[in-house]
Amino acid sequence: MRQKTVLITGSSGLIGSEVARHFDDRHWAVHGLDNNQRAVFFGAAGDTRWNQRRLVESLNAFIHHEIDIRNRDGVLDLIGALKPDAIVHTAAQPSHDRAAAIPFDDFDTNAVGTLNLLEATRRFVPESPFVHMSTNKVYGDAPNEIPLRELPTRWDFAAVEYEHGIPETFRIDACKHSLFGASKVAADVMVQEYGRYFGMPTCCLRGGCLTGPSHAGVELHGFLSYLVKCNLEDREYRIFGYQGKQVRDNIHAADVAEFIYRFIAAPRSAAVYNIGGGAENSCSIHEAFRMVEARSGRPMRWVYEEKAREGDHICYYSDLRRIKLDYPGWSPKISLAETFDQIVEAWQRRQHDHDGSTAVRSAA
Repeated sequence: MRQKTVLITGSSGLIGSEVARHFDDRHWAVHGLDNNQRAVFFGAAGDTRWNQRRLVESLNAFIHHEIDIRNRDGVLDLIGALKPDAIVHTAAQPSHDRAAAIPFDDFDTNAVGTLNLLEATRRFVPESPFVHMSTNKVYGDAPNEIPLRELPTRWDFAAVEYEHGIPETFRIDACKHSLFGASKVAADVMVQEYGRYFGMPTCCLRGGCLTGPSHAGVELHGFLSYLVKCNLEDREYRIFGYQGKQVRDNIHAADVAEFIYRFIAAPRSAAVYNIGGGAENSCSIHEAFRMVEARSGRPMRWVYEEKAREGDHICYYSDLRRIKLDYPGWSPKISLAETFDQIVEAWQRRQHDHDGSTAVRSAA
């Protein structure tokens, strides 16, 4: 039997690397496309070369391709040569704050890069499932219009129709998105259109806070990872508005990878799903402070800025009923508590490895 091949964009990132491991464990040939653009967007703290090296060294059948998804000819040539059985698109400019400073890079990466991949897929392997990591930012700040109730440590939805969270039917227009959110809307709708217009098996996954131990969190992107890093390194964490009671649902990258695998095994056309931890895996910033302090034994240092981020959500968690209905064997398996344990352990290990390498260089 011919070995199946998956092409993963953004393979050195959080979701991409987890998907690579997931498919490698299931004996697929894994091709990763990544050019470490995250280091360009966020500086040295966003560098993912370490994760690229980990994939090359630890996976059985992984091949890295140093290609920028904005390189249309490069994308066409690669997909034409590989003819992969599935494409998982996780590459992106992921920060809505950063997008305002680099609008051309943001749109060219998120919208045009996605179009490059879709058209290459249509030309060479239109029957191969195409999974796109979208974002809950496609809903803009419209969720902030939902009546809220203030609790001691968080905001929560007051309207009973949102007790399960934000559904896929929630509107995506007539609101403020940030430029990042707008570029992701363009990509999201284009992925749907290639499904509907051309009949291709496509899926948009509108992620909440995607997280896990492989995340290279920075202030502008990577909520839990960056928060844990600040605590362990005794850095000051900045809260932007809403009293630090803003809520996010958090889902471990491994649970996202498992859903992607299930979708590719039984694809649909123009599918759209909200994917996150749901209400049970949600937390506010202050609740996250308490969770990391309980694990590190170190008090959280933080400062408050009254102005919230443009287009930011006050309260957001994913309504998972549609995704569970269509794929009843899937649900988030890794709890928020276990996710915290893994992230803390991973940052502690990185600190240890960094200190050890520094000591070796000094001795030399």
